[in-house]
Order: sequence, then structure tokens, then C-alpha cells
Amino acid sequence: MNATQQDAIVVFITAGNRDEAVRLAEMLVEAGLAACVQILPGVESVYRWQGQVERQEEVLLLVKTLRSKFAELVREVRALHSYETPEIVGVPIALGSGPYLEWLRASVAGGEAGPD
Repeated sequence: MNATQQDAIVVFITAGNRDEAVRLAEMLVEAGLAACVQILPGVESVYRWQGQVERQEEVLLLVKTLRSKFAELVREVRALHSYETPEIVGVPIALGSGPYLEWLRASVAGGEAGPD
């Protein structure tokens, strides 16, 4: 596993609606904190909040970024997010194609164009 692969992560973020999801996605890409953000509407979440079991439709963001950007990403998302405690969970990319991972790293580091 090379250094690029070790640093690549996917961050899961839920948003309350599509407008908020788009706002967060655009901010992350424009700020160089993500190479790509996919927006998946229609996610139904069941969770415990303040002692109650809640159920809500949400929008899921899949954010491709680097481990080295995670703390800054968390700060920026929390500053814009409508939730008191937003889900922001990063998981390492265990395997990925070399060209894609290089594009991801270059995009976050310097704003490169999308993959071919």
C-alpha cells in the first residue's frame, strides 16, 4: 500500500435535506477539502436522540478526501451544518485504482480537473 492509498478516505455525512447537502458538497470541493462528493437522497435513518428513537429521511454525502484534511473538513462542516451533532465519519479506502487515488490526492492538494 502506497502513501496515497494510506491517506485516502471516504467521509460519510448526513444532511437534513438536498439543499443543505448541495451547499456542503460545493463548499467542500471549492475549499479543496474534497476531490468529489456524491449526494444520495432518500436515505432513511433510524437513530436514538435524547432518549428517543427517531426516524427521518436524510441525504447522504460520500466525500472523497485525504486523512490530512479531516480535521479541517469537520470544522467547516460543523460551521455550516444545521444539526447539533452531525454525522461526520471517515473510513480509510483499503483498495483503489492507482490513477483514481492519484487524482484524488492531486485534486485535494491542488484543485486538479476530474478523472478521465
